[in-house]
Amino acid sequence: MPLTLLGGHHPLASASEQLKLLAGSNGYSSFATRLDQAGLFPLRATGMTVFQINVGKLCNQTCKHCHVDAGPDRTERMSRETAELCMQALATTDIPTVDLTGGAPELNPNFRWLVEQARGLGRHVMDRCNLSVLLIPSQADLAEFLAMHRVEIIASLPSYRASQTDAQRGDGIFEKSIEALRLLNGLGYGRSDSGLLLNLVHNPVGAFLPPKQEAIEAQFRKELRGRHGVEFTHLYTITNMPVSRYLEFLVESGNYQQYMERLANAFNPAAAAGVMCRSMISIGWDGTLYDCDFNQMLELPVDPGLPSHIRDFDPVKLNQRQIVTLNHCYGCTAGAGSSCGGAVAGTASRR
Repeated sequence: MPLTLLGGHHPLASASEQLKLLAGSNGYSSFATRLDQAGLFPLRATGMTVFQINVGKLCNQTCKHCHVDAGPDRTERMSRETAELCMQALATTDIPTVDLTGGAPELNPNFRWLVEQARGLGRHVMDRCNLSVLLIPSQADLAEFLAMHRVEIIASLPSYRASQTDAQRGDGIFEKSIEALRLLNGLGYGRSDSGLLLNLVHNPVGAFLPPKQEAIEAQFRKELRGRHGVEFTHLYTITNMPVSRYLEFLVESGNYQQYMERLANAFNPAAAAGVMCRSMISIGWDGTLYDCDFNQMLELPVDPGLPSHIRDFDPVKLNQRQIVTLNHCYGCTAGAGSSCGGAVAGTASRR
C-alpha cells in the first residue's frame, strides 16, 4: 500500500509548505485579482444549504490525487463528542443537506450514528463513498444500511477503463468498484423508480481539466451499462485541486506551473459566482469550521472574527461571512467550474 505524504515524511504533507508553493503566481494573476476584476471580491457566502462534515482521514485506499492525503495510516477521526456538537448545531438550522466525507467516512465509528441523527432531523444525507469500502468484511451490511436510510451515494470512479482507474486509485480498485456498484444496483440504487440516488464522480487522470459533464456522462453510461450492466443516476465532473497529493504529483511530474496557468486561463466569472463555498459550511474532524473541504486540508479556517469551532456555531454570522480564497481556488472556477456536486456553470443543478 503506498504511503501517504505524512507517512512518507514528505515536505508537502505540511499545509504551510503547500501554501508557500501556491502563493506564487508566475505568469498569471492572483485569484483575488481575478475575483476583483469580475466584481466578486470580496467573495461572500449566500447562505448555507450544505452542512459538510469531514469525519477524518482514515481510508482503505491511498489514491494518487487525494487532496486529503487520506490512507490506512491516518489516525485523525471525529470523536463522538464532536459528532454530537455537529448534530446540535444542525438542529438549530434549516440546512437541508448533510454531506459526509473523509477519508472513507464509513470507517469512522460515528458514521452510522450521524446518518441516523441527520435523517431523524429530516435532512437529506450524502455519503462520499470510494465504493471499495462496501466490500470490507466489517462493512458487510453497509450498503443495506445506506439504502434503508435513503442516503444519496456520491461514488468516485475516475474512468470506465480499469487501467485508468487503477492508475489513480490502486491496483484492482476498478473491479472492486464494479462489484460494489452491482451490489448497490441490486438494492435499487441508480434505478429511476427507486429514488435511491447513485451519482458517480469523474476526475481526470493526469494534469488535465475535465471534459464537458453531459458528454462524459453519456459515455460513462454507455460503457458501464454495456460492459458491466451497471446503472447510475448522474455523473459529476470535478477538477483535480492543486492540494496535497495531487499537488505533489504536479510538482514531481513537472506539470505544476503549466497546470496552474491552465486553471487561471480558464477562469470563468459565472463559475466563480456559483462556487460551492458560498452555500456551504465545512466542519473538520476536530470541529474547526472552514469554507470548504479544500481550505480545510490547507488549514485555512473561516475568516478571523467568526465562530471558528462547531461548539460556537452561529448561522447568522456564518451566512454572511467573507470566504477565504487563495490561488488553489482557481480549481473551482475553471471552465464550467467544479464543486462537490459537479460543474456549476452552464449546467442546471441536479442534486
